[in-house]
Amino acid sequence: MTSNKIIEKSEVREYFNGTGFERWNKIYSKSDEINTVQKNIRKGHQKTVDDVVSYIKNYPEVAKKSFCDAGCGVGSLSIPLLKLGIKDLQVSDISSEMIKETKKRINELGFKQDKIKYEVCDLEKLKGLFDVVVCLDVFIHYPQPVAEEMVQHLCDLSKEKLIVSFAPYTPVLAVLKNIGKLFPGPSKTTRAYTLKEKGIINAAKERGFKVVKKKLNQAPFYFSKLIEFEKIK
Repeated sequence: MTSNKIIEKSEVREYFNGTGFERWNKIYSKSDEINTVQKNIRKGHQKTVDDVVSYIKNYPEVAKKSFCDAGCGVGSLSIPLLKLGIKDLQVSDISSEMIKETKKRINELGFKQDKIKYEVCDLEKLKGLFDVVVCLDVFIHYPQPVAEEMVQHLCDLSKEKLIVSFAPYTPVLAVLKNIGKLFPGPSKTTRAYTLKEKGIINAAKERGFKVVKKKLNQAPFYFSKLIEFEKIK
């Protein structure tokens, strides 16, 4: 692992175990103690989660499938997945505080813990084999080459489907980012990267996955490209 990658991961881990956890825990909750930008991020992220759930609802025999929520945050997707009655769930995040919060939220809703595994680790150290792997709004913290490596690793963990979302690179978003209007104020605590869709798709293709669905979700200050991949048989 290069020194830059190690530094990047260390910064993300430190941020999401401290001020980042406090900030994003509020955003992904029902708290009213957030500003207009954060409210729009909440709305945008929820649209992405809702889309993923709508995809998964149409999978045959969902109750027999294993899932991995990679970069789970505070459980915004994990909880809806459990509500679908999936077979089992691997929950992971680089932040121990995020994992604690996810576990707390799941416990409060009374879900059985015997089919849930929690793990604090970065994406590249994730192990296992799952029917479906999902990674939402995580790659924004990493540059293109690192994100592509992560996509390939997640492909290696999936037997059937991989669903990812990321901030897409476009000339307009690049300009907004450069002048500080895409990720304003305190939201810019960690580096924020927009990624080229072609690179993400090619990375998955090299591991034998094809694109099934694509969708762009956007709200003010939230831009996320959602892609569903399927393993080629």
